[in-house]
Amino acid sequence: MKVVILAGGKGTRLAPYTTVLPKPLVPVADLPIVEILIRQLAYCGFHDISLSIGHLGALIRAYFSTNERLPAGVALSYVDEPRPLGTAGSLALVPDLRETFLVANGDVLTTLDFRQLVRYHREHPAVLTIAMQEKEVPIDLGVMEVDGTSRVVGYREKPILSYRVSMGIYVYEPAVLRYITPGDHLDFPDLVHRLLKAGERVNAYPSKDFWLDIGRHDDYARATEEFIRRRAEFHVD
Repeated sequence: MKVVILAGGKGTRLAPYTTVLPKPLVPVADLPIVEILIRQLAYCGFHDISLSIGHLGALIRAYFSTNERLPAGVALSYVDEPRPLGTAGSLALVPDLRETFLVANGDVLTTLDFRQLVRYHREHPAVLTIAMQEKEVPIDLGVMEVDGTSRVVGYREKPILSYRVSMGIYVYEPAVLRYITPGDHLDFPDLVHRLLKAGERVNAYPSKDFWLDIGRHDDYARATEEFIRRRAEFHVD
């Protein structure tokens, strides 16, 4: 199965690191986050990997310019975005997506077993399956419930809200590509809305695996700590 890693973003929330490095090359302990992801994919049996690159993409090419940095059997290819096309628009540039394929953001740290995600997708047919987690968000304020006359009808002190969130890892059927116009900017949420409006089935895969999006400084610091502490769970060695 072909895998596409989205590695073209600017990573502005991780500045100043990302002023000199593309976010996928930001190190988590001794390995760039994208290399951790590639090693995990290879461990799960996924070896045909395309990197969609943009901002500072030449540095990613240079880093992987020798096979010494890749697990045995991995065939790495590149797709250059001529301009930012969004988290879905760049898929129209990737050749040979004629069968079910896996897509992952290049900045996620997770112990998700990609094989189980694909197995779930095949057992629950849909054009798209999104890996999903429950995310708790603490609100450090008193939250008021107010009716149309400004009368307070409820009050919750520092509630913890729970949301089902995307992990940035997906399984696609090639039929989804019909909804992506080559050359147009398209972000993933807009693609999902298009699919739902067209009556296509989109599934969620509930995961309880460890997962972090390292887009923010506090998450990046935690990612490094967790990776060092539970390295064996990531199957990178």
